[in-house]
Amino acid sequence: MRIIAGIYRGRRFDIPRTFKARPTTDFAKENIFNVLQGYADFDGASALDLFAGTGSISLEMISRGCRQVVSVEKDRDHAAFIAQCMRKINAENNVLIRGDVFRFLKSCHRQFDIIFADPPYALEELPRIPDLIFEHQLLSDDGILVFEHGKNHDFGQHPHFVDHRSYGSVNFSLFR
Repeated sequence: MRIIAGIYRGRRFDIPRTFKARPTTDFAKENIFNVLQGYADFDGASALDLFAGTGSISLEMISRGCRQVVSVEKDRDHAAFIAQCMRKINAENNVLIRGDVFRFLKSCHRQFDIIFADPPYALEELPRIPDLIFEHQLLSDDGILVFEHGKNHDFGQHPHFVDHRSYGSVNFSLFR
């Protein structure tokens, strides 16, 4: 796993082979972050990374200038790996929550400029995630939600939907 751009550009982290997480490919990550530059200013932004997995997206947002990234990951080993990566780049001012994303969404009382959600594609509750984010008002007024999902989901009719991008088998729906 590598950081594509920003102050930690080119840094690589070896993901343990035992991980179940499916990290966003470098190709898809680079392209969606290029698109996001038109929607968000990373410099000084607050960001939320749901289903953080390997921490690839969190690290990318930190590298691009987010002032604080909150990463939520349920798996103990994955959370430990994310914490280790954060220490390696001296990014301990960011918040890592080891817990259930759905519980977090219902109890969080702050807003974020950028929210990135990359749930397991087979997750039964996947279609409900954008609704929960908007119901709990977690996105700031000018914020952007990036939702990674498989090809079997179409969010084009969602009232907050603004864009869709596809890179191979990786799909991103953007919401405001």
